[in-house]
Amino acid sequence: MDFLRTYIRVLKQLAPERNLAYVLVAANLALAAAQFAEPVLFGRIIDKLTTAQSGNRALAWSELTPLIIAWVSFGLFSIGAAVLVAMHADRLSHRRRLAVMGNFFEHVLHLPLSFHSGAHSGRLLKGMLDGASGMASVWLSFFRENCASFVSLFILLPASLFLNWRLAALLMVLVSLFGLMTLFVLRRTEDLQRKVEGYNTSLAERASDALGNVPVIQSFTRADAESRALRDITSTLLGAQIPVLTWWALAAVATRASSTLSILGIFLVGTWLHLQGLASIGDIVSFMSIANMLIARLEQVVGFFNSIFMLIPKLRDFFDVLDTQPNVSDTPNAKVVGRLEGRVTFEHVTFSYDARRRAVSDVSFSVEPGQTIAFVGSTGSGKSTSLSLLHRVFDPEQGRITIDGIDIKDMTLDSLRANIGVVFQEPMLFARTIEDNLRIGKPAATPEEIALALDRAQADEFVARQPDGLATIVGERGRSLSGGERQRISIARALLKDPPIMIFDEATSALDATTEKQLQAALEAATRGRTTFVIAHRLATIRNADRIFVFDQGKIVETGSFSELVALNGRFAKLAQAQFMAAAPAA
Repeated sequence: MDFLRTYIRVLKQLAPERNLAYVLVAANLALAAAQFAEPVLFGRIIDKLTTAQSGNRALAWSELTPLIIAWVSFGLFSIGAAVLVAMHADRLSHRRRLAVMGNFFEHVLHLPLSFHSGAHSGRLLKGMLDGASGMASVWLSFFRENCASFVSLFILLPASLFLNWRLAALLMVLVSLFGLMTLFVLRRTEDLQRKVEGYNTSLAERASDALGNVPVIQSFTRADAESRALRDITSTLLGAQIPVLTWWALAAVATRASSTLSILGIFLVGTWLHLQGLASIGDIVSFMSIANMLIARLEQVVGFFNSIFMLIPKLRDFFDVLDTQPNVSDTPNAKVVGRLEGRVTFEHVTFSYDARRRAVSDVSFSVEPGQTIAFVGSTGSGKSTSLSLLHRVFDPEQGRITIDGIDIKDMTLDSLRANIGVVFQEPMLFARTIEDNLRIGKPAATPEEIALALDRAQADEFVARQPDGLATIVGERGRSLSGGERQRISIARALLKDPPIMIFDEATSALDATTEKQLQAALEAATRGRTTFVIAHRLATIRNADRIFVFDQGKIVETGSFSELVALNGRFAKLAQAQFMAAAPAA
C-alpha cells in the first residue's frame, strides 16, 4: 500500500498539466486496443483461409479485403499513436521535472533555520535531484509503456474470454503466476533496497562534507583517510545492492522464460482443443500472438516495478521534505507593514528548543528607535536566541514581541524581515560576484548606494584592489577573500538594505584590531537613527552602547550602560576585568 500511495502521489504531480495527461492516457487506451485487435484480425484471416481450403474452394479477395484493411489500419494507427505519445510524454515529463524541482527548492528555502540546522545540504541537494529525476522516469515509463500494459493485462486480457474462454483462462492463469512471482520479489527486496538508499545518502553526505572542507583535509593530511572512508561506504553499498540485483536478475530471467512457456502452453492446449472441435486454427494463432504481446507487456511491467522499486526510497525522501511544514509562517490575518520606526518591545518572552531547558525565560525589555543595545553573556545564555525570535526564526512559546506596538506575528514574514538587517557571525557569501552578494541586500541599488555601503563598511579599498573589482567572483562561501574581507562584504550587504533595525551577531569577530577600530566609527555613523542590536564577546565593540543586557541561563540578569555595569561590580564587571576593560576592585 505504501508503494501504491507513493506511485499515485507521483502521478498527482502532473495535476498542473492534467488535460494533456488525460489525452495521453486516452491515447494509450486506444493504442492498447489497436494492438490487441491486430492478432484477433490476423486470426480471423487465418480462419477464412483454412475454411476455404477445407471446402476446396477459391477464396475471393473481396472476402479478405475488409479484414486486411482493418488489420493494416490498426497497425498504422499503433505506430502513429506510439510516436505521438512518446513525443508529448517526453516534453511533459521534462517540464514537470523542472517544475517539481523548482517547487522543492522554493519550499526548502522557506523552511525555518531550525530545519536546516539538522538537515545536511548535500542530502537536500541529492533528494531534490534524485526525486525530480525519478519522477520524470516514472512519468515517461507510465505514458510510453505502463499505461498501455496495465490496460492490456487488466482489461483486454479478461476481454479475451469472449474469443475463446478456454484459451483465455489458460493465459490468465499463466500471467497471474508470473505476476505473483514479481510480487514475491518485491516483498523480498523492499527492506533491502531501503538500506541501499540509506547508504547512498551517507555516501552523498560524506562526499559533500569532504569537498566542502578541502583546506582542513589537506592541512591535517586526511586525504587518504577520507578516501578510505568513502571506499568503505561504497563497499558496504555494493554489498547491500548485490542481493537486490540478484533477485531482480532472477525475476528477469523467469519473465523471459515465461514467454516460451506461455506460447508452448497455448499451442499444446490449443491443438488439443482444435482436435476436440473447441478452437479454430485462427484462435490458436490469435492467442499465441496475444500471449506474445502480453508477455512483452508483463516484461515491461516487471521492468517498471524494478525501476520504481529502486526509486521509492528516493521519492520518499523527496516527499518527506515537501511534507515538512515550517513552524513559523504568516498568520491568516498577517498584514504587510511599511517601513517601521524601530521601537522594539519584548513582553515576558519564553522559548525552549526542547521541553527540558528554556533557552529564553521571561525576557522583557523595551528599546526606543535609534538606540544601540548590546547583548552580553556566555555561550548558550540566550543572546542569539532572543534576536532570532525578533526576526522570527522561531516564535515564542509564551509572551510576545512587538515593533512599534504591532505584534510581529501580525506582520507578514517578508515585510517584517524587510525592516531588519542581520550581519551573522559567519558571513555566508554566495559563489557569485561581489556585486551580486551586495545586491542581495537591495537588488535595485544604484552604483552610488553600493559605493556608500562599501565605504561605510571599510570595504571599498580591498574591493578596488580585486582584479575585476565588483565583478570579482568570491568563490564558494567567499573563500577567495580573507575572513575580515568576507565580513566587511556581509556588513556592506546589510547596510545597503537600509533597514530601521540592525542586528550584529559578533559581526567584528573576524576583523583585526586596526580594521575593527576603523569599522566601529563607520558603524556608529551607519547605524545612527536605527535601532541596533549587537551581540558581542569583545566588550571593546560595545563601550558606547546605550544599554547593555547581560544574559545568563536565558534571563537578563544585569542592565545598564557600560560604566554603570562596571560600577555594579557584578557579572559584567568580571567580564570587563578579564578583558582589561576595567580595573579590578581594590582589596
